[in-house]
This record gives sequence, structure tokens and C-alpha cells, in this order.
Amino acid sequence: MRPRRDSEQRKFFKSTTIPTFSQFVSNKVGHPNHSHPPRFDFIRRFLIGAVMAGQSRKWMILMATIWIQAFTGTNFDFSAYSSELKKVLDVSQIELNYLATASDLGKAFGWSSGLALMYLPIWMVMFIAAFMGLFGYGVQWLLIRRIITLPYFPVFLLCLLAGCSICWFNTFCFVVCTQNFPTNRPLAISLTVSYNGVSAALYNLAAKAINPSSYSLYLLLNAFIPLLTSFAALIPILRQPPLNPLPAETIRHDRIIFIILFIFAVLTGLYLVVIPSDPAKLLFAGAIGLLVLPLGVPGMVYARNWFTQNVTPRVVKRTSFILDDDEDDDLELRKELLLNGDQDDNGTENGTDDKGCWEMVIMGDRLAFLEEEHDAKRLLFRVDFWLYYFAYFCGGTIGLVYSNNLGQIAQSLGLASTTSTLITLYSSFSFFGRLLSAVPDFFRAKLYLARTGWLAIALIPTPLAFLLLSLTESKIALQIGTCLIGLSSGFIFSSAVSITSELFGPKSVGVNHNILITNIPIGSLFYGLLSALVYDENAVLKSALVCMGRECYLATFVLWGCVSVLGLVSNVLLFVRTRHAYNRLERNRISVVS
Repeated sequence: MRPRRDSEQRKFFKSTTIPTFSQFVSNKVGHPNHSHPPRFDFIRRFLIGAVMAGQSRKWMILMATIWIQAFTGTNFDFSAYSSELKKVLDVSQIELNYLATASDLGKAFGWSSGLALMYLPIWMVMFIAAFMGLFGYGVQWLLIRRIITLPYFPVFLLCLLAGCSICWFNTFCFVVCTQNFPTNRPLAISLTVSYNGVSAALYNLAAKAINPSSYSLYLLLNAFIPLLTSFAALIPILRQPPLNPLPAETIRHDRIIFIILFIFAVLTGLYLVVIPSDPAKLLFAGAIGLLVLPLGVPGMVYARNWFTQNVTPRVVKRTSFILDDDEDDDLELRKELLLNGDQDDNGTENGTDDKGCWEMVIMGDRLAFLEEEHDAKRLLFRVDFWLYYFAYFCGGTIGLVYSNNLGQIAQSLGLASTTSTLITLYSSFSFFGRLLSAVPDFFRAKLYLARTGWLAIALIPTPLAFLLLSLTESKIALQIGTCLIGLSSGFIFSSAVSITSELFGPKSVGVNHNILITNIPIGSLFYGLLSALVYDENAVLKSALVCMGRECYLATFVLWGCVSVLGLVSNVLLFVRTRHAYNRLERNRISVVS
């Protein structure tokens, strides 16, 4: 009898397939009808509950990063109190420009946040950023309220510290999104970074709701609100879920949640732009409600999924798809597939001996495939990196410098009373530009274009805006130009993180992106100094401290427009050089899905 039992046991184990984690959750264990045998049903229900709990925590983390981004774009409201700061310090326009540059110069030390993440817990990095902002902006508030007096150089250092805190917050959010959304990384980053664009509008509403006549209030809000937001985000950050491979059905549900969250984001932006700012208290309360409301979206989607699977019988077998490449794909296998599958694209990557000058520019040392990790040394020797760097320098950085000068631009045109409106317009359209950076991911199946190509398209509104500002000084032209520049720079700021990750590796994005944005303080110094020289020269000609008239910024607008055209040319070259790598990745994605 014993041999018979042994034979039966062997037959049992041969016929019993042990399902994987993804098969348990996706209800596929290898049976023809894709249903679980009774012995696995209890385990499957337990695992589904665990996965849903983990998924809920990851969406809470996403909401936490959205709140942090929404209240840490504190550099965008500099123009709201810059005139008051200039008066308190009794400095020239050039010296005021140096303070704006100092805030951007803090980004040159952003690499320190990536270094800190290697040795410190991620929540500690968040609080270090918050306390740097508290000290940097808090002491400036004491200064502008004339409670203390400081010489110029310490104020310069305070602006630098405040700018560094923003960069630390951004790095924190990028790393958290990359860790918790490896498959939908571009969507997560686009969504969170987009909310950074409404910071100025939210702070403008908060200041109007508390005391509309106080410009120093902006500094006080800049100091304390990011710290309070960090405390609110602490619990979700400490409860990060384990990183497990996700089944395709879960990825599909993630896409649905992202679509709903993007709809909420659009509604938030329209609310801040269209609804009149009176009464400010009621409008600010509504804006906070729109930031909190998306908390319930993931829960509703997963509850509906659980109800469908456990209460309502499945009638239609659903198909699923993968939005992006699986993070766990073997890199070496991908290299082999990509390189072997496109030999007819361009022959060898470096075989340009028999090519002309143009072919050498396009083909020389270009990226063969995406998402290959680059350390800092290798990054700095890449031609594609410097094309990318110059495009950012001549595009998004100009938009940021323009926003820093909005107060003086409006004042010079006799429109000082519209400064807060211009700040809100720039902030809101920067927000919409950041949201538009997610378009390539939502419509890639119907309209695919390399992300560097989308970046080139996003640069087009900037020279058009400066052309408009150069031709007329009307109020409506100033508002339209501000909207166009905000839209363009917002798209660049948001898409740059995903482009850096794709071109030079997702694991190195914390350091590499901070190297990229060193162009911001350099551009802030160069463009800001240029505008300040033109401004002060015209003020001297008129024997006045404050320059009034169209000529105060006319030459600046012309030069900024010409530089933005150069940035567009650089970006087109980057697109031509990287298009083949993006096309390879897309063909590989389609072959995996099919």
C-alpha cells in the first residue's frame, strides 16, 4: 500500500502548480478558466487585502508629495515682496537682482540633498529642508518688519538657504515618486510637480485672506507653511509599503486613478484662475478643499474593484495593459533586444568615419538606449547632456527669471496694482504647463513622440511671448505674455525630471537632475544682471531711482527672446539625436505588451 500512496503523492505534487504572487492577486493560477482552486481561495483573499492596503499607503504618499509641492514653490512669490525688501535694504535694482539670484543659487547645492539621502532616512531629509526654509524666510520676515537689522551679505545668505530648502524638498518628492511608482514614474512626477506651479496662487490667496495690505506676510507664510505640511506628511512617509511586482490589472487601476487625479488637478487650476479672488477667505478654503478631496479617489477605485471581484460575479473577462516598461526588466536583455532589433536604423553607433559634418553632429556619441545609469563623471562627458542643459538654460530658466522680475516689470509700465494678478496668472499657467507634460504618457498609443520632441514644442511659446512684449506695452499683452511664459516654463520644469531619468538613468536622477538645474542660478545671475543693468541705465537717464516706461525692459525682452530661440534650436538637436533611442524603447514596449 505504501508504494501506492507515494505514487499518489507524486502525482498530486506534479498536478499542483504553486502560483506566484502576481498570479494569486490577478486570479490566474494556470487553470484553463483562470479561477482558483478552493485550497488557494483563502490565501488569495488574504493577499488581495494585503496588496490593497499597500496600494492605499502608496497613494497616501503621493498625496503627501502633492501637498509638499503645492506649498514649497516659495520662490515664485519673490516679486510680491521684492519691492518692499528693496526699500528696507535701500539697494539698487542690480543688488536686488543678486538676492533673487541667491535664491536660485541654492539650487546649485541641490546635489547635497541626493548625498544626504544616501546616509539619512528620507523623512529626516524632508525636515531638514523644512527647517532651512523656516530659518531662511523667518529671519527675512524679521528684517522686513524692521524688528532686526542686517547688512546686505547675510540677507544674501538667507536667500541662498531658502532656495536650497526648495531644492531639497523637490529631490525628496522625486525620490519618493520614483520608489513608489516605478511603472508609472513619469505620471507620478508630472502630477506632483504640477502642484508646485500653484504655490504662488495659494500663497497669494492666503495673504489676501489674512491681511491684504501686508507684503511681509508672504515671508512668514513661506517660513511656516512648508514645516506644517511636512508634519502632516510624516505618517504616510513613515508607512511606505514594500516594493513588490504589481500585476497588470493593478497597473490598469493605477492608470484610472491617475486620470481622475489629473482631472482634479485641472479643476484646481481652473478654480484658481477663473473664480474671482473676493472673498479671499472663502476662495482659499475652497482651494484647500480641492487639495484634500483627492484623498478619497484611490479608496473608491479599490473598493469598487473589491466589490466587483468578491460580490458581483465577473461577466466580461477584462483585458489589461502595461502603461510603461516594467522596472524589473533585465537591463542586459533589453540592451541586446534593442541593439539587435535596429541594426538597420543607423548602422553602428560610432561608425561616422565616412559621414559628413552634419552626420557627425547627429550621430556622434549619441545615446544607444534609454534608462542606462550615468554617474556624474560620465554625465558631464555626454554631448546630449550639454544640449539638454543649454535648452533648459535658454528656456525654463528665462521663465523663472521673468517671474522674479514681474513686480518691477508691472511697476515700470504703470501697472503696479496688477502685480498679484500677474503672479497668479504665471503660477496658474505654470501649473497647467506642468499638467500638460503628462500628455505624452496618456496618448502614447495614438500619438507617440519622443519626450524630447514634446520639450521642443513646449519651448515655442517663450520666444512668441517675448516678441509680443517687445511690440506692445498694453495690459492685455503683458497678461498674455505672462501666461505663455508660465505655460512653457511649467512644462519644462515638470518634464525635465522624467527626461533626466530616461536619458541618464532612474536610479541616478536624484544627483543628475540637481546637476542639470545648476543652470538656474547661472541663468538667474546672467539674465537678471542683464535686465538690472538695462533698468538702472534707463533710471539714471531719467534721474530717478525707479524706472518708468516701456524702454525699461524693452531691450531685455528682445535679448531674452533671441536666447530662447537658441534654446529651441538646441532642443531640436537633442530631439534628433535621441529620437532613435525613444523609438527603440517604444517598439520594445509594444512587443512586450503584445
